[in-house]
Amino acid sequence: MSNILKGIIAGVIFGIVSIIPMMFMTFEDKTRAITASFISRFAIGFVIFNMELPMPGWIKGGLVGFILSLPDAIVTKQYGPILGLGLVGGVICGIFTK
Repeated sequence: MSNILKGIIAGVIFGIVSIIPMMFMTFEDKTRAITASFISRFAIGFVIFNMELPMPGWIKGGLVGFILSLPDAIVTKQYGPILGLGLVGGVICGIFTK
């Protein structure tokens, strides 16, 4: 399986996992919030599988997940949940890279 396909699969799974809890929350514009969250998490999964960094996969995943989650955390001021999910999800995706 190509890295592009692995990245798409990982991105879709990570995106779905990130929006499930949002279904039970209230937002001013729920559709926009869920779409933004899905796209952000999809990008993390996709990028981790399709970039080369000279470090173990789990470290690469954690770094990418943290960095790509930082803008969303700054805008929403929800640092813990957003950075935490990005970091953990990134590490998990990074573990599966080979």
